[in-house]
Amino acid sequence: MSGKGIVRLGLGALVAAFALSPRLAQAVPSFSLQTGQPCSTCHVGGYGPQLTPFGRAFKITGYTQTGGEDYPFPLSAMLLGSYSNTSKGQGAPVTPDLGDNGNFAVDQVSLFAGGHIGDHIGGLVQGTFDGIGSAFFLDNTDIRLTTPVTLGTSNIELGFDLNNNPTVQDAYNSTPAWGYPYVFSALTPTPSASPLLAGALAGDSIGTTMYAWWNRSLYVEAGVYNTMGPWMLSWTGNTYGPGSTRNPAPYLRAVYEWNFDGQSAHVGAAFMHSNFNPTISNFSTDGSNGHDSYTDYMIDGGYQFLGDGTNVVTVQGNFIHERQDLQGTYTVGGAGQPGHSLNEINLNTSYWYQQTYGITAAWQRIWGTRDTTLYSPSPVSGSNNGKPDSNSFTVEADWVPFGKMNSWGNPWVNLKLGVQYTLYTEFNGSSSNYDGNGRSASDNNTLYMFAWLMF
Repeated sequence: MSGKGIVRLGLGALVAAFALSPRLAQAVPSFSLQTGQPCSTCHVGGYGPQLTPFGRAFKITGYTQTGGEDYPFPLSAMLLGSYSNTSKGQGAPVTPDLGDNGNFAVDQVSLFAGGHIGDHIGGLVQGTFDGIGSAFFLDNTDIRLTTPVTLGTSNIELGFDLNNNPTVQDAYNSTPAWGYPYVFSALTPTPSASPLLAGALAGDSIGTTMYAWWNRSLYVEAGVYNTMGPWMLSWTGNTYGPGSTRNPAPYLRAVYEWNFDGQSAHVGAAFMHSNFNPTISNFSTDGSNGHDSYTDYMIDGGYQFLGDGTNVVTVQGNFIHERQDLQGTYTVGGAGQPGHSLNEINLNTSYWYQQTYGITAAWQRIWGTRDTTLYSPSPVSGSNNGKPDSNSFTVEADWVPFGKMNSWGNPWVNLKLGVQYTLYTEFNGSSSNYDGNGRSASDNNTLYMFAWLMF
């Protein structure tokens, strides 16, 4: 059987696990149908993934809340199409079927199996066809076992979580997996460096964590991550990122949340430490020359003014500091020194009117250790001075015509139409000739227009 056939079979099996459950009469194709609530109850702007306090509670309690209709198949789907254009073309086609600039594309087509099975088990499993790479893969997966307990006057939600991407299980949109930008172009240049916690293990790892949520205020979580083996990576349509874990990678998370007078705020922190045998191909690694270690520290926070839903304002952000010991990469000549640090700041604010019209402004800054071997010159994606430093500003305008209680097609249809523009003042180390081939940071300024449909 071909690799794509195996992936299809695997995704089908995951969907069937939900569809054939004896309690499936209580599961639904969308969380909106299951809860009886419109999308705007759980999501800022009437469209995901940014969550309201209600949406965060629904996720942390295991996707088990009901109140809507029963439906025999817990399936829904997503289609994302776009147009991407940079200030200057990349000099070569970005894929064999597309030009070097100004491309229309079907970014993703996804099938979701999600909802609850009984009162204590629920989850979300996403299988995706990547329209850019023409490949199927197992996407965001988050399966939970939860139960409420009472301790004196305190109510505590206890949970066990199985997922495939650090922070994909997180209910706060100030963390990387569900943080802004919620969609972006896969056809245009992006900075070459980012911390491991910002997505390097997405899809190629299995995480098992346990958590407790005390009085809907204090959230604490602890667990470990391991990368998948080559067979499972192939089966799920994924490949190794930085390498294969030599031992379980510990993950810690803590958040405190306040909800008051139609407002919500939170502050949090996370920690992760990982040791890897460096990657030498998509499905193989080699630790005979030493291993690479990454230690990530993150602080994050957010504020939401929700009011009566007419005017909604959100602010959210994070700072990640990463220490790197790249002994394995250094030994084989892939880095000029083993010790590095990398930092990333993400800040964004948005305004929504009547959960329909939205505007968002964001800033991202990346900086770290100079290494002319690790960050070397190459056309478009390289660094001429060995620095990973990048700085960008993004503005986005959105229209969500559906997603409210009386919307057409509720709860079966939701749509977001958006226009996003990203401006770079620094890219991979400098503002001009950053790649050693004459390209400027501003040449990567990106216009991205998208249509994002859920049904």
